[in-house]
Amino acid sequence: MTLAQQHDVREIAALLDRWNAALDTRDPETVAALYAPDAILLPTVSNQVRKTPAAIRDYFSVFLKRRPQAQVLEHNIRLFEGLSIDSGIYVIHVADNGIPSRIVCRYTFVYRWDETGWKIIEHHSSAMPE
Repeated sequence: MTLAQQHDVREIAALLDRWNAALDTRDPETVAALYAPDAILLPTVSNQVRKTPAAIRDYFSVFLKRRPQAQVLEHNIRLFEGLSIDSGIYVIHVADNGIPSRIVCRYTFVYRWDETGWKIIEHHSSAMPE
């Protein structure tokens, strides 16, 4: 891997940190702003596929009440022309009625570069089956 590619991998890994920091704001608008207008969200704790900015905001307006924070256990990053994919495993720490709990999840974020920077165009997160 070249030095330039290593830099790109670190840059893509940092995008999940940016998403996690947005969760910490507890503001659904802040989180939704990380997603492209045509993004698709297959969320962790909802059966509904979110296909519009309004639907993505709606999901986070509910989910953020659980005070989620992600702890990444494994990144697998692939770089393409104008696209990057980060898939792996994270633990989502939440507080349900003030009681801490955790959800171990598989995740995939697909990012597309546009004039404003990297935007999430696909996000899938699901609880591990075991």
